[in-house]
Amino acid sequence: MTATNLRKNYAQFSLHIPHMEVSHGQIYGIVGANGCGKSTLAALLAGTTSPDSGIIDHCGLPIRDITLVPQKSYLLRDSVIANLIYPLKIRKMKPHAATIDMYLELAGLKNLRNAYAPSLSSGEAQKLALIRAMIFSPKLVIADEALSNMDMESQARFEEFIMSRQKQHQTTWIVISHQLATIKRLCGYVFFMHAGKIEEENSTAQFFGYPKTAALEKYLAFHN
Repeated sequence: MTATNLRKNYAQFSLHIPHMEVSHGQIYGIVGANGCGKSTLAALLAGTTSPDSGIIDHCGLPIRDITLVPQKSYLLRDSVIANLIYPLKIRKMKPHAATIDMYLELAGLKNLRNAYAPSLSSGEAQKLALIRAMIFSPKLVIADEALSNMDMESQARFEEFIMSRQKQHQTTWIVISHQLATIKRLCGYVFFMHAGKIEEENSTAQFFGYPKTAALEKYLAFHN
Protein backbone atom coordinates (compact mmCIF):
# COMPACT_ATOMS: atom_id res chain seq x y z
CA MET A 1 0.00 0.00 0.00
CA THR A 2 1.24 3.47 -0.81
CA ALA A 3 -0.08 6.93 0.01
CA THR A 4 1.03 9.85 -2.16
CA ASN A 5 0.56 13.56 -1.43
CA LEU A 6 -2.23 12.80 1.01
CA ARG A 7 -4.02 15.81 2.50
CA LYS A 8 -6.87 16.22 4.96
CA ASN A 9 -7.76 19.65 6.33
CA TYR A 10 -9.89 20.58 9.31
CA ALA A 11 -10.55 23.96 10.92
CA GLN A 12 -7.50 23.86 13.19
CA PHE A 13 -5.54 20.91 11.82
CA SER A 14 -3.98 19.86 8.54
CA LEU A 15 -2.53 16.49 7.64
CA HIS A 16 -0.05 16.17 4.78
CA ILE A 17 1.67 12.89 3.92
CA PRO A 18 3.91 13.32 0.84
CA HIS A 19 4.70 9.61 0.73
CA MET A 20 4.05 6.54 2.86
CA GLU A 21 4.68 2.93 1.91
CA VAL A 22 3.57 -0.23 3.68
CA SER A 23 4.70 -3.65 2.47
CA HIS A 24 2.46 -6.71 2.53
CA GLY A 25 2.69 -9.07 5.47
CA GLN A 26 4.59 -6.83 7.90
CA ILE A 27 3.72 -5.19 11.23
CA TYR A 28 4.14 -1.41 11.34
CA GLY A 29 3.85 1.03 14.21
CA ILE A 30 2.71 4.65 14.23
CA VAL A 31 3.57 6.79 17.25
CA GLY A 32 3.29 10.46 18.11
CA ALA A 33 1.76 12.90 20.57
CA ASN A 34 -1.98 13.45 20.91
CA GLY A 35 -3.34 15.56 18.08
CA CYS A 36 -0.52 14.82 15.63
CA GLY A 37 -2.85 13.10 13.14
CA LYS A 38 -2.45 9.40 13.87
CA SER A 39 -6.17 8.60 13.99
CA THR A 40 -6.88 10.75 10.94
CA LEU A 41 -4.22 8.90 8.99
CA ALA A 42 -5.63 5.54 10.18
CA ALA A 43 -9.12 6.45 8.98
CA LEU A 44 -7.76 7.57 5.61
CA LEU A 45 -5.74 4.40 5.09
CA ALA A 46 -8.74 2.26 6.07
CA GLY A 47 -11.05 4.10 3.70
CA THR A 48 -13.50 5.24 6.39
CA THR A 49 -12.56 8.88 5.72
CA SER A 50 -11.90 10.42 2.31
CA PRO A 51 -8.83 12.62 1.72
CA ASP A 52 -9.19 16.15 0.40
CA SER A 53 -6.52 15.28 -2.14
CA GLY A 54 -3.89 12.65 -2.81
CA ILE A 55 -3.93 8.98 -3.67
CA ILE A 56 -4.05 5.81 -1.57
CA ASP A 57 -3.14 2.72 -3.57
CA HIS A 58 -4.08 -0.52 -1.82
CA CYS A 59 -2.38 -2.47 -4.61
CA GLY A 60 -5.51 -4.35 -5.60
CA LEU A 61 -6.62 -5.11 -2.05
CA PRO A 62 -10.42 -4.75 -1.84
CA ILE A 63 -11.92 -2.65 0.94
CA ARG A 64 -13.72 -5.74 2.28
CA ASP A 65 -10.28 -7.16 3.21
CA ILE A 66 -9.33 -4.07 5.25
CA THR A 67 -10.49 -3.38 8.78
CA LEU A 68 -10.02 -0.53 11.26
CA VAL A 69 -10.21 -0.94 15.03
CA PRO A 70 -10.82 2.64 16.24
CA GLN A 71 -9.95 4.02 19.65
CA LYS A 72 -13.60 4.00 20.71
CA SER A 73 -15.32 0.63 20.43
CA TYR A 74 -18.51 0.94 18.38
CA LEU A 75 -20.57 -2.11 19.32
CA LEU A 76 -23.96 -3.22 18.06
CA ARG A 77 -26.79 -3.03 20.58
CA ASP A 78 -26.90 -6.79 20.64
CA SER A 79 -25.14 -9.75 22.21
CA VAL A 80 -21.41 -10.36 22.26
CA ILE A 81 -21.80 -13.27 19.84
CA ALA A 82 -23.93 -11.18 17.44
CA ASN A 83 -21.24 -8.51 17.40
CA LEU A 84 -18.51 -11.07 16.79
CA ILE A 85 -20.14 -12.74 13.79
CA TYR A 86 -21.40 -9.48 12.23
CA PRO A 87 -18.40 -9.12 9.85
CA LEU A 88 -18.97 -12.71 8.68
CA LYS A 89 -22.68 -12.07 8.17
CA ILE A 90 -22.24 -9.01 5.95
CA ARG A 91 -19.60 -10.85 3.90
CA LYS A 92 -21.85 -13.91 3.58
CA MET A 93 -19.23 -16.07 5.29
CA LYS A 94 -20.29 -19.07 7.36
CA PRO A 95 -19.46 -18.82 11.09
CA HIS A 96 -17.57 -21.86 12.36
CA ALA A 97 -18.15 -22.80 16.00
CA ALA A 98 -14.51 -23.71 16.63
CA THR A 99 -13.29 -20.37 15.25
CA ILE A 100 -15.83 -18.42 17.28
CA ASP A 101 -14.85 -20.26 20.45
CA MET A 102 -11.16 -19.65 19.74
CA TYR A 103 -11.65 -15.89 19.49
CA LEU A 104 -13.93 -15.73 22.53
CA GLU A 105 -11.33 -17.67 24.49
CA LEU A 106 -8.58 -15.33 23.30
CA ALA A 107 -10.55 -12.33 24.54
CA GLY A 108 -11.68 -13.98 27.77
CA LEU A 109 -15.30 -13.51 26.72
CA LYS A 110 -16.42 -17.13 26.41
CA ASN A 111 -18.68 -16.89 29.46
CA LEU A 112 -20.11 -13.59 28.17
CA ARG A 113 -21.04 -14.75 24.67
CA ASN A 114 -24.74 -14.03 25.28
CA ALA A 115 -24.19 -10.85 27.31
CA TYR A 116 -25.43 -7.48 26.05
CA ALA A 117 -22.35 -6.00 24.37
CA PRO A 118 -22.90 -2.34 25.40
CA SER A 119 -22.85 -3.45 29.05
CA LEU A 120 -19.23 -4.67 28.80
CA SER A 121 -16.41 -2.86 30.56
CA SER A 122 -14.17 -0.67 28.39
CA GLY A 123 -11.46 -3.34 28.37
CA GLU A 124 -13.90 -6.10 27.43
CA ALA A 125 -15.43 -3.92 24.72
CA GLN A 126 -12.01 -3.23 23.25
CA LYS A 127 -11.20 -6.94 23.17
CA LEU A 128 -14.50 -7.68 21.47
CA ALA A 129 -13.83 -4.98 18.88
CA LEU A 130 -10.41 -6.47 18.18
CA ILE A 131 -11.54 -10.08 17.75
CA ARG A 132 -14.46 -8.86 15.63
CA ALA A 133 -11.93 -7.20 13.35
CA MET A 134 -9.87 -10.37 13.06
CA ILE A 135 -12.53 -13.07 12.72
CA PHE A 136 -12.98 -12.74 8.96
CA SER A 137 -9.19 -12.96 8.34
CA PRO A 138 -8.61 -9.52 6.79
CA LYS A 139 -5.47 -8.82 4.81
CA LEU A 140 -4.88 -5.41 6.45
CA VAL A 141 -5.69 -4.53 10.06
CA ILE A 142 -5.29 -0.96 11.30
CA ALA A 143 -5.48 -0.94 15.10
CA ASP A 144 -5.78 2.49 16.74
CA GLU A 145 -4.87 2.04 20.44
CA ALA A 146 -6.60 -1.34 20.28
CA LEU A 147 -4.47 -2.85 23.08
CA SER A 148 -4.44 0.13 25.41
CA ASN A 149 -7.41 -0.68 27.68
CA MET A 150 -6.38 -4.28 28.31
CA ASP A 151 -4.80 -5.78 31.39
CA MET A 152 -1.20 -6.92 30.95
CA GLU A 153 -2.06 -10.62 30.67
CA SER A 154 -4.65 -10.01 27.94
CA GLN A 155 -2.33 -7.65 26.11
CA ALA A 156 0.47 -10.22 26.09
CA ARG A 157 -1.92 -12.89 24.84
CA PHE A 158 -3.12 -10.66 21.99
CA GLU A 159 0.41 -9.62 21.04
CA GLU A 160 1.45 -13.26 20.79
CA PHE A 161 -1.63 -14.08 18.73
CA ILE A 162 -1.09 -11.13 16.38
CA MET A 163 2.52 -12.11 15.70
CA SER A 164 1.53 -15.74 15.17
CA ARG A 165 -1.27 -14.89 12.73
CA GLN A 166 0.95 -12.44 10.89
CA LYS A 167 3.51 -15.16 10.25
CA GLN A 168 0.94 -17.80 9.31
CA HIS A 169 -1.35 -15.69 7.11
CA GLN A 170 0.89 -12.78 6.07
CA THR A 171 -1.57 -10.27 7.49
CA THR A 172 -0.40 -6.67 7.35
CA TRP A 173 -0.82 -4.75 10.62
CA ILE A 174 -0.58 -1.03 11.32
CA VAL A 175 -0.53 -0.55 15.09
CA ILE A 176 -1.04 2.90 16.62
CA SER A 177 -0.07 3.10 20.27
CA HIS A 178 1.30 5.37 22.96
CA GLN A 179 2.75 2.26 24.60
CA LEU A 180 6.23 2.19 23.14
CA ALA A 181 6.98 -1.20 24.69
CA THR A 182 4.13 -2.64 22.61
CA ILE A 183 5.54 -1.05 19.46
CA LYS A 184 9.00 -2.44 20.20
CA ARG A 185 7.67 -5.96 20.72
CA LEU A 186 5.29 -6.09 17.77
CA CYS A 187 6.60 -3.90 14.99
CA GLY A 188 9.44 -4.21 12.54
CA TYR A 189 9.14 -0.64 11.26
CA VAL A 190 7.88 2.57 12.88
CA PHE A 191 6.49 5.89 11.66
CA PHE A 192 6.70 8.97 13.91
CA MET A 193 4.06 11.63 13.32
CA HIS A 194 4.44 15.25 14.34
CA ALA A 195 2.13 18.17 13.51
CA GLY A 196 0.24 16.32 10.80
CA LYS A 197 3.27 14.88 9.03
CA ILE A 198 5.48 11.81 9.14
CA GLU A 199 8.51 13.38 10.75
CA GLU A 200 10.66 10.25 10.80
CA GLU A 201 10.48 6.54 9.92
CA ASN A 202 12.87 3.65 10.30
CA SER A 203 13.29 0.04 11.32
CA THR A 204 12.34 -0.44 14.97
CA ALA A 205 15.92 -0.90 16.18
CA GLN A 206 17.16 2.20 14.36
CA PHE A 207 14.07 4.21 15.25
CA PHE A 208 14.45 3.75 19.00
CA GLY A 209 18.23 3.51 19.09
CA TYR A 210 19.24 6.32 16.75
CA PRO A 211 16.56 9.02 16.35
CA LYS A 212 17.47 11.55 13.68
CA THR A 213 15.20 14.50 14.47
CA ALA A 214 14.92 16.71 17.52
CA ALA A 215 11.16 16.09 17.66
CA LEU A 216 11.61 12.33 17.92
CA GLU A 217 14.44 12.65 20.46
CA LYS A 218 12.16 14.79 22.63
CA TYR A 219 9.24 12.38 22.24
CA LEU A 220 11.30 9.33 23.18
CA ALA A 221 12.96 11.12 26.09
CA PHE A 222 9.55 12.11 27.48
CA HIS A 223 8.12 8.58 27.19
CA ASN A 224 11.21 6.97 28.66
